[in-house]
Amino acid sequence: MIYEIFHILILAGLVIAAALTFWFRDLLAAVLAAAFFSFLISLEFYILQAPDVAISQAAIGAGLSTAIFIIAIRATGRFEGGAP
Repeated sequence: MIYEIFHILILAGLVIAAALTFWFRDLLAAVLAAAFFSFLISLEFYILQAPDVAISQAAIGAGLSTAIFIIAIRATGRFEGGAP
């Protein structure tokens, strides 16, 4: 029973994080929402008993990709569209 509730909460968090990633105009906030999405995906993989996939998703998806996006945002503009 508790696992199903935890599953539903993680899946709801995934939908919310994906929507926020699409909705934010501040690129840094969008990257942080995408990192949270990757973290929730790694939790879901761990719950589904795939710890090797969960570790690689956390390292690459939530860690390395987020760092690369933040470096790219720092080199360009922070806000989408031009006006801050």
